[in-house]
Amino acid sequence: MAPTVIDNPTRSEITEARIIAAARRLFVSRNYADVTTGMLTEAAGVTKGGLYHHFSSKEQLYVTMMLRDLDAKRRLFSRAVDMEGSCRERLARITRDFLELPDEDRELTRLVRRDINIFTDPERDQLVRAYQKALPDLVERIVADGITHGELRAGDPRILAWSFVALVEVVIGDYARAAVGDTEARLDHVLDLFFHGAAA
Repeated sequence: MAPTVIDNPTRSEITEARIIAAARRLFVSRNYADVTTGMLTEAAGVTKGGLYHHFSSKEQLYVTMMLRDLDAKRRLFSRAVDMEGSCRERLARITRDFLELPDEDRELTRLVRRDINIFTDPERDQLVRAYQKALPDLVERIVADGITHGELRAGDPRILAWSFVALVEVVIGDYARAAVGDTEARLDHVLDLFFHGAAA
């Protein structure tokens, strides 16, 4: 997912974007605790003072990075909620949009669960809410419409949405890519399991 493009960015905005890009790579490839300020400054090509000029701490950098990324995903995935079509078509759209993201962008989404216990409120609450708005809440709206229109049997839309998200997460790894196939094959796998189960 391309970062937000700013018309005529200032030097400060360019530096901040470079810091966030470096942070994305490091936090995806390493545990939060293993990423040091020195690693961040070296990867971004800034001094420690330059880093702290833009972000008061590693925690603030991480939270800013995640909130921006999740907001961008919320905007992308909202298109599936707003489109015309059946529940299956709209779930296919949101899933395809997710599966077609670059690997780093998909991995960033998983960081919320991996790292959430490191943080305390209000940061923890901010991250959880941003994640929910970016994906499960949108899936829940599509599922609720599917129940209302008789495409899905009556059930708790939230539980069904989280179940769908879990199915998608299973097919994003290397093993699933090798076992199931390309994006369309993995998309069909998820949709068929969700709508029809695994019964013979």
